[in-house]
Amino acid sequence: MQVSIACTEQNLRSRSSEDRLCGPRPGPGGGNGGPAGGGHGNSPGGGGSGPKARAALVPRPPAPAGALRESTGRGTGMKYRNLGKSGLRVSCLGLGTWVTFGSQISDETAEDVLTVAYEHGVNLFDTAEVYAAGKAERTLGNILRSKGWRRSSYVITTKIFWGGQAETERGLSRKHIIEGLRGSLERLQLGYVDIVFANRSDPNCPMEEIVRAMTYVINQGLALYWGTSRWGAAEIMEAYSMARQFNLIPPVCEQAEHHLFQREKVEMQLPELYHKIGVGSVTWYPLACGLITSKYDGRVPDTCRASIKGYQWLKDKVQSEDGKKQQAKVMDLLPVAHQLGCTVAQLAIAWCLRSEGVSSVLLGVSSAEQLIEHLGALQVLSQLTPQTVMEIDGLLGNKPHSKK
Repeated sequence: MQVSIACTEQNLRSRSSEDRLCGPRPGPGGGNGGPAGGGHGNSPGGGGSGPKARAALVPRPPAPAGALRESTGRGTGMKYRNLGKSGLRVSCLGLGTWVTFGSQISDETAEDVLTVAYEHGVNLFDTAEVYAAGKAERTLGNILRSKGWRRSSYVITTKIFWGGQAETERGLSRKHIIEGLRGSLERLQLGYVDIVFANRSDPNCPMEEIVRAMTYVINQGLALYWGTSRWGAAEIMEAYSMARQFNLIPPVCEQAEHHLFQREKVEMQLPELYHKIGVGSVTWYPLACGLITSKYDGRVPDTCRASIKGYQWLKDKVQSEDGKKQQAKVMDLLPVAHQLGCTVAQLAIAWCLRSEGVSSVLLGVSSAEQLIEHLGALQVLSQLTPQTVMEIDGLLGNKPHSKK
């Protein structure tokens, strides 16, 4: 007898957060994959789908409102939040490796940056198979191996989509998700990643195939969670619905661009997904590739990303009419930053952290000194009163509004 599960609004409200994110727990004899019991979902062919297993499930009462509260690390001052409505706790500031690791900075500088981040409480490190054609993952893996930190003390995320030149080395087919993730693990010298992201949606691949492949790599212990990056809200909801219909594992978060000049998605679309299905946000570009630092001031310094070979598109963006207007807005924010006793960069990062549903903001830095400055945004966050936020919105003039 076939049983279909309708993903209705009533169903979403009636399921607890744990049931929505992790699926039903297997009954006796069913197993969870993953290191140290970290995997999710039922093993292929395992128990948990029959009538007896369903009857054995006792729904957990809804978590109290304060269950997903923010906490502060002892000695570091780092703040930790839940990844969406999952149980994974991540530092509200993470470290990205795009452009920098394996490319812009030396391996020695990369080690300095990673060490300073870890010692200051950062536990989320993000990379991707496409970054520096795999060199970013190799650099990160070599540093982690040399440092000897406990694997349980940090969170590694990687992204899959662009893996090579062959047609089968790109996209989100079952073949590339599995082979691409195994390639990433080899370069990282790890047995598993904590989160694997689909690094954009794939119109050439059925959604069911994507969700089944992500469920498979989790059940095999190659990853603990999966998420999306640069997906639309409708696509994320489709993946969630597919997971609920076929008893698979849904995504727990979306990686999205978010900064003072890119607001619509993170501030208007993703909060609804957070409340309905528990999908959180990990955001990137908090400084718009360095635009929100006041360092450009009508020119492109030799030391910035826009001057790196292969990033002419960024230089063109900075020197465009829109880029010049945005730089003028950044200068308008200088008095606000001075009033708070911080830099514009610190103000911009703290501003990103105050958005609803944001689990972590990824930083991209080229030196340990720059990282320490950006970590100072944590002290600014508590100073962002509603009045200050309103003042910033007035200066920017781009606050998104609901279209309902």
